Amino acid sequence: MLAVRDGDLTQLGPLFERHHVALFDFLSRMTGDRAAAEDLVQDVFLRVLKYRSTYRDGGCFETWLFRIARNLRADYFRRRPAAAALPDDVLDRPDGFAGPAHQLELARNHARLRKALALLRDDQRELIVLARFRTMKHEQIAEILGVDVGVVRVRLHRAIRELRDVFVRLPDERSLWNVQKSTSGLPTT
Repeated sequence: MLAVRDGDLTQLGPLFERHHVALFDFLSRMTGDRAAAEDLVQDVFLRVLKYRSTYRDGGCFETWLFRIARNLRADYFRRRPAAAALPDDVLDRPDGFAGPAHQLELARNHARLRKALALLRDDQRELIVLARFRTMKHEQIAEILGVDVGVVRVRLHRAIRELRDVFVRLPDERSLWNVQKSTSGLPTT
């Protein structure tokens, strides 16, 4: 980034290659819209180019980059109201080769987690995505958000607790499968 800042724009390509996947992952989880996330990733790098002179020598590039991404995401939601729920594939990750019963249980839990995450406030979801899905350190998140590290720890703890509470309150898909009686009095499914 120092080379880009100093005018060597050929180094922007390697920066894009190194960081676009992480940005896309963050933005798609935060917007719930993969197409919008692709557009926002491009916008992030346009802003990197436009504001390259503001990058400081001692700063962490990833933190600076995610601060830009966070601001663009906020602009995106100001222009367009947020969707009520995140799409089903927002939290999907490959699951190895578990058996069908285990895969069904994982799918059920993922669906409940997606619903629970979608029900959180935006600031809580953002903290969880940065800390758990992007595996950023608390210091990096604090710099992105412009708050102290202690504030990040407290807010993240509260957000995870809220996510857990929402997850537990959501109905399990299995509890929705009730056996009904037929007109003959015999149970049917």
